[in-house]
Order: sequence, then structure tokens, then C-alpha cells
Amino acid sequence: MIAVRNLSVTYRSSEREKRAVLGVDLAVERGRMVALAGESGSGKSTVLMAIPGLLPATAATSGEILLDGRDLLTCSEAELNAVRWRRIALVPQGAMNSFTPVLTVGRHVEEVLEVHLGLSKREARERIPALFALAGLDGGLAARYPHELSGGQKQRSAIALALACNPEYLLCDEPTTALDVVTQRDIVVTLRRLVDEQGVGMLLVSHDLPLAASVADRLCIMKDGRLVEEGEPRTIVDHPANPHTRALVGALRELEEAP
Repeated sequence: MIAVRNLSVTYRSSEREKRAVLGVDLAVERGRMVALAGESGSGKSTVLMAIPGLLPATAATSGEILLDGRDLLTCSEAELNAVRWRRIALVPQGAMNSFTPVLTVGRHVEEVLEVHLGLSKREARERIPALFALAGLDGGLAARYPHELSGGQKQRSAIALALACNPEYLLCDEPTTALDVVTQRDIVVTLRRLVDEQGVGMLLVSHDLPLAASVADRLCIMKDGRLVEEGEPRTIVDHPANPHTRALVGALRELEEAP
């Protein structure tokens, strides 16, 4: 599993320090989805990006991030590069962040396979249809450029890219941002299927509490850098214990009941 223990992150500049994460503990197991929810600026994405070592140089990190007992915070960049893509892969916020506009989406996946798995161009190309199918895409879309795809197709292409090296864990940072409601639902169903059928361990970061609660096995709520509540999603939504969680749930119910 991935075990985050007492993780704290402080962003430092010449002018000030900002404590973004304060003593967070959570675990992500194979075949399980953990959702990390909360308002913007609560520290969710910082926790996620700390796991593969992708925080900016201005971030000072303490605690432990254990991958099967190995502390990733003590690893060199070369050691982390051996973990990224192969064991832990990222679906970043905003699918366009995954792609160079002058390359087809298929070529992006081929490059990952060539660099990280040492496949030939032919071998990499032969794996594209199966990877795209896992992400719910027609393999023929691999020949298209990012700007030729819809938002949902781009997001699914980003998922195919993350799956290229058959990772054990997927880190998904707001994967449904800027998508319409129907496409959002389709994307989270695809992510849930990867957990159930492929045995992927998944950390899903979202500010959308109902969406997160609807698909996750475990729900964690963040506020001001702290983990304020965690547990079975239905229990948290029906009987929130923390005042912040109660406020979130109450606001959502008011929206649902509004005429």
C-alpha cells in the first residue's frame, strides 16, 4: 500500500511561509479507491503531488510516504523516476496538461512505453488499442491531436497515458474539472472500473463531495491543511461528525432542495 504518515508541507518564499498540509495520515491500498475532498486551497492536491515527489522546490516536506514500506521522501530523483509511471502514475488536473499539442495522443503514449519500458516503436504502437480500450476510448482516436478531441476524450486519453506502464496506483487530481455532468459521471465510472477490474489503488482528489462519495471506498475530508474526518462515504454524508463536514453537507442539501 501507499501509507502517508504525519505528512506536513510548507511552501517557502523570500517573503513568507505557507503551511499547506499539517500532519496528514492516510493509506491507499490496491483495489480500493480513497477520495480526498474539501474546498479549494484545503491542501488536497499538495498531498497528492507529494506522493510521487512532484512538489515545487519551494516546498519543505516532513513525515513519511511509504510505498510497501519504502519511504519515498528519502529517495533520490533517479529512484523516484523508477517508481513514477511504472508503480505510481498521475492523471493531472486538466487533461490538456498531459499533452504536447504538436503530437498525437497516441504518440504520447508510445513515448512513455519506449522510455519507461524500453519497447520498440512497433511494440509500443501495438499496445495502444488495448490501453485506449481500458480508458473507454476507440483506438482510432490515437491518431488525433489533442485539439481534435472533446473534453471527455482528452480526459480518457490522459487516463490511457497514465495506464501505459500498468501502474499499481493511480493519483487522480480533479479528473472531472471543466467537464459536463454526464461526462463527469462517465469518467468516474471508468475510474471505478479500473479499481474493481484491474486492482488499481486510487487516490481521487475532488472538491465535488457528492461525486467523491458516490464512487469511493473511503472518504477523507480536508480543511485548512488538516484531515478533519474520514470513513465510509455513506456514513460521513448521512452523519457527519466534524463541524466543517456538517457545513459542507448542509450546503449541498440546501442546493438540492432549492426550487
